[in-house]
Amino acid sequence: MAHSSPQPGQTPVLTVRSRFVDGLTPDAPAPFAGRLPTRSIDFLSQLPASGFSCWVRGRSGLVGIGRRLRLRASGADRFDDLAQQWDALVAAALLDDRVELLGSGLVGFSAIAFSSDSAWESVIDVPEYLLGRRDGRVWLTHVCGEDGDESDAGSVPGLQLSPTPLRQQRVITREPGAVSPEKYQRIVARASARLRSPEAGERKIVLARDEIVTTEDEIDVRTLLGRLNAEFPSTWAFNVAGLVGATPELLIGVEDGAVHSRVLAGTYRVQEDPQQELAQARAHLGGRKDSVEHSYAIDSLASTLGPVTEELRVDPEPHLLQLANVIHLASDAHGRLRSRADGSRVSPFEVARAVHPTAAVGGTPRDRAMELISDFEEMDRGRYAGPVGWVDGYGNGQFGIALRCGQLEDRNRIRLFAGAGIMPDSDPESELRETDAKFAPMRRALGVDWSPDLSH
Repeated sequence: MAHSSPQPGQTPVLTVRSRFVDGLTPDAPAPFAGRLPTRSIDFLSQLPASGFSCWVRGRSGLVGIGRRLRLRASGADRFDDLAQQWDALVAAALLDDRVELLGSGLVGFSAIAFSSDSAWESVIDVPEYLLGRRDGRVWLTHVCGEDGDESDAGSVPGLQLSPTPLRQQRVITREPGAVSPEKYQRIVARASARLRSPEAGERKIVLARDEIVTTEDEIDVRTLLGRLNAEFPSTWAFNVAGLVGATPELLIGVEDGAVHSRVLAGTYRVQEDPQQELAQARAHLGGRKDSVEHSYAIDSLASTLGPVTEELRVDPEPHLLQLANVIHLASDAHGRLRSRADGSRVSPFEVARAVHPTAAVGGTPRDRAMELISDFEEMDRGRYAGPVGWVDGYGNGQFGIALRCGQLEDRNRIRLFAGAGIMPDSDPESELRETDAKFAPMRRALGVDWSPDLSH
């Protein structure tokens, strides 16, 4: 169901129809086999094993099936290029949206490369069908060409899902990627020594490493997402252009001109039970390294989000964000987007460009930290730690930071990434253990030390 990308200079005209499918409307389409799924496992089993995109948190979110077209960009202007292509696509579209909820109408799933010199393309994938769930309602969007189809113009045709069992992965190999554990400890030592130097202008550098997991058969992305969603329901689980994961960090969320962002910096590794270890986490995260690291992230967010917003409010004190395997220091920011001279709002792509990369995934000062990341890591992060999420035709969208994730490189091979913020007093072995803790969600989702529980 994949379609080719539009030719340069040509903007296709799409017909977009959104309808509720939850049975409350007498003529509602019925894409599911049987009744509307009530459990995650029942919904996942009706998705195709591949060829879908998603952005889901808990039991709400968006799932795209098939691909109508892909928009592409690369280099330093990738944010602006994607924004211009998207705006042109939205302006040309023929829209019939009878849902009018966040994520209805024309929607694109986007993954953007971390660095301007990455060999990986930044993309927007427009699905052929989109299933959405929000505020207790479920809807279906169909995207087709300008002439639509032969069905009734008021209907949403074509999608008929049927359940197929989720497959379990058997891991054959798990091996270091471009940055091995040994290399990681060496570059952490070099980076922290540099940060201690009186001549250094840098205050923090975020360094990452990678590992490659190969499975016996094709990786069933539905299984990965089901496990991630079950274990980390407060995160945003995603699958965009083969980038699969569950991020706890919302880079930006835009809804009707309001913008929200969540920054994480500072990590406590849970030993057994996060609820029982809150006192230890507070003591650990209250130390100088983590509190200073978090302050850098907040300052970075405020300075970059400020120029594109009005009435920006940032939490005066961070709070603890509990996940199954780690506890983070977290702070939220809220504001209203500024308007352009013509009265239009700043787009989600412009906001993402302004704040990416935050100090939580790059460092501070930002430009110099990016140069040192390239020098130390000597690897292409691809879309890891870049913005990932969705946009709609009304100027809304959500971009998370692509963390706790991996990039599919073949049908049975995925490259995982994890990083840590390096400060002057960082210990290489401790930072290595932190990356292991951040690898853990994807390792377990792939079947390494996993105990399945998809009953909810």
